[in-house]
Amino acid sequence: MELHSLALFAIACLAINLIPGPDVIYIVSNTMKGKISAGMQAALGLGTGYFVHTIAACLGLSAIILSSAFAFSVVKWLGAAYLVYLGVQSIRSMWRGDSLLQPKKPETQTGNVFIQGILVSVLNPKVALFFLSFLPQFVDLAAPSTSLQILILGILFSVLATVCNLAYAVAGSWLFNRPNATRYSRALEGVSGMLLLGLAGKVIVSEK
Repeated sequence: MELHSLALFAIACLAINLIPGPDVIYIVSNTMKGKISAGMQAALGLGTGYFVHTIAACLGLSAIILSSAFAFSVVKWLGAAYLVYLGVQSIRSMWRGDSLLQPKKPETQTGNVFIQGILVSVLNPKVALFFLSFLPQFVDLAAPSTSLQILILGILFSVLATVCNLAYAVAGSWLFNRPNATRYSRALEGVSGMLLLGLAGKVIVSEK
């Protein structure tokens, strides 16, 4: 795998994970319940769940590659279509101003936040679908060890996503209670939406 491909993948991961979404809401809501440590536990729990999805995606995509290069090509095209959907949804959210980034009244913290974070991530079918649609866009079938490529990409995504989530845990209620929080969220949604559409376009242009 070439260095510039990894760099592009890393930039895409950071941009996507900086968007305030359900995972960020879960992290910050726990931070607002009392302590930064609760938000950090939530972030680490979600990160652990991402690693589970990485292994599942590695096994699933590897099986598809071994069965048929055409089948993997179909997965890439379906993944590109899903990225278009996510991109359009993100841009629509920015345009309408109905971002998820809204301060909520803190509730009483219950249960093990770390374990809850793992379950929230592992049991979320949208996360699995995102992994299966996002990772194949950066896999080079001509290069050796496609399974290793998928594993490396998945681990890199999980690490960068966890770093972003930890940053949100530290920012916590301070960021969500700022008067320009919604403007910040809309800007990130717009940038991410364009990035997702760009990734989908990359597939369309590169495939014959």
